[in-house]
Amino acid sequence: MNIKNLPIETVTSKVTSFAQRLTDVGFLGQVLFVILVLLLSWSGIKTIQTNYGLQKQITTLNQKNSLQQMENENLKLKNDYYNSRQYLELAARQNFGLAMAGEKQVIVPESVALSYTVEQPEEKPIKADDKKPAYQRNFEAWVNFFLHRQPRQE
Repeated sequence: MNIKNLPIETVTSKVTSFAQRLTDVGFLGQVLFVILVLLLSWSGIKTIQTNYGLQKQITTLNQKNSLQQMENENLKLKNDYYNSRQYLELAARQNFGLAMAGEKQVIVPESVALSYTVEQPEEKPIKADDKKPAYQRNFEAWVNFFLHRQPRQE
């Protein structure tokens, strides 16, 4: 119903009938009850929303705290390692060329050392099939298996 199209007498009569209904104690009580329920619901929803946001912040901060504790423990373990005799001995060997008492240095000629090495295989050129993702190669292998196809040999 559009108020602009109604005659002024109809609008005034409706407003006066609504005002008269407000004088009724039962109707006024119902209106106040509905308003009170709406306000309490709105307050409860805002409280729940605030608590949810705070809980997310607490969870995030707890995760950050746990991560920092793990990093601290990791650094503590590294410090313990750097203070150990094994690390000090290794650092002395690598950085200063020092050795333990009684150790002797053996110098092996390059030709003798190379005679005991193993030839490395040549690197194969990358085929187009190798460029495919693993899931695609796997799928094609299963299709070939079920269709009794032989895989391509190159």
